[in-house]
Amino acid sequence: KEILLDAKQKGYADRQLAHLLRCKESEVTSKRKGMGINRVFKCVDTCSAEFEAKTPYFYSTFSASEENPENESIVSDRKKIVVLGSGPNRIGQGIEFDYSCVHGVLAAKEMGYETIMINCNPETVSTDPDIADKLYFEPVFWENVFDIIEHEKPEGVIVQLGGQTALKMAEKFTKYGIKIIGTSYEALDLAEDRGRFSEKLRELDIPYPPFDTVRTADRAVEVSKSLGFPLLVRPSYVLGGQSMKIVINETELEQHVVKILNDIPDNNILLDHFLENAIEAEADAICDGTDAYIIGIMEHIEPAGIHSGDSYAVLPAFDLSENVIKQIEEYTKRIAIALDTKGLINIQFAIKDEKVYVIEANPRASRTVPFICKAYQEPYVNYATKVMLGAKVKDFDFKPVKEGYAIKIPVFSFNKFPNVNKELGPEMKSTGEGIYFIEDLTDDFFLQVYSERNMYMSR
Repeated sequence: KEILLDAKQKGYADRQLAHLLRCKESEVTSKRKGMGINRVFKCVDTCSAEFEAKTPYFYSTFSASEENPENESIVSDRKKIVVLGSGPNRIGQGIEFDYSCVHGVLAAKEMGYETIMINCNPETVSTDPDIADKLYFEPVFWENVFDIIEHEKPEGVIVQLGGQTALKMAEKFTKYGIKIIGTSYEALDLAEDRGRFSEKLRELDIPYPPFDTVRTADRAVEVSKSLGFPLLVRPSYVLGGQSMKIVINETELEQHVVKILNDIPDNNILLDHFLENAIEAEADAICDGTDAYIIGIMEHIEPAGIHSGDSYAVLPAFDLSENVIKQIEEYTKRIAIALDTKGLINIQFAIKDEKVYVIEANPRASRTVPFICKAYQEPYVNYATKVMLGAKVKDFDFKPVKEGYAIKIPVFSFNKFPNVNKELGPEMKSTGEGIYFIEDLTDDFFLQVYSERNMYMSR
């Protein structure tokens, strides 16, 4: 017991101890709790004890005193909602998700809930103690989150707003009987599982690029013969297009599959036939399981194959025919309802020869949602959160301000990382985004970046 308490006080996670002891994480958790070694929460007084703090926040530790653990987090009897943040900012998971978390917290407050924010990044607005009713400055990591939930006993957890980090916990929440507010884990997993998702697209009569799933390099080479090169190779369940690559022959394919297996073991590898010289577009929507409202359709200036986070995206679409727009609208609504989405969903498309193909669907807040909110001056995250909590799409009077065009501009930090390959591709490299408004398509800035796309596609 003394060794275990010492390990916990020094920061060892149950998962690390389980790895060292060659047992399950749940066994370590059960053992330490049986010994009375429990996480306690301490208060950070934001007023330095000069007067009563209205906005304190909490961190966890393991008390040396079993008899007097001094838990300073007092649980109220109000109905509560936990919102999970995105954890440390990194490429693929940035401030855009923090925007969604903040507006989600504010919407839940409006619905009468006590709001509990769990996040660990000091550079975000969600960790401002004035935002949520209660802030736990803790890692967005299963053990920490689970202990907070056991302590607070909320009605449920919102995972859709914090990007992939929060989303990855959905399976465990379901396993432990913790309610996910909004889209269910089953729907989230269906969208992530490319095989099952493609079956759903087939049922819905929606086109998608030919694909297959492999777990070995030999199988990848075998599958490539039927899919045909070029291929987009990617591991499933990753962040920011991590380890994605377009390969053009068997040698490149073998090398990249082996690299993925070394870097991310026990992960399915997806092979998609890559549509050359296709235009990429994406749509964001709010759905209540029955009705879906499309908040924006964006056209990428770069051709398909550049990660959406690294692309200039124009809102509304500027160069897509009415026929293509109708296909995008129809497919977006059909997929959102078929997945029983409750909240936000982002769907990405490739357009070639007037035919729209679905690349992927993400039933969560995407990094383009804040961009659309600001461009159209509508609090879409607020509406979507209220839908997660039981409201209907028809309850809202959508009045977007649509004047001219807004362009999402990726921000890169290559000057801080001089040895990084600056060539763009399916793996995300941007570290943020800006917004640029134009009145019409004769704007010099737009014409310059658009001409660069045409030059690229002509090559």
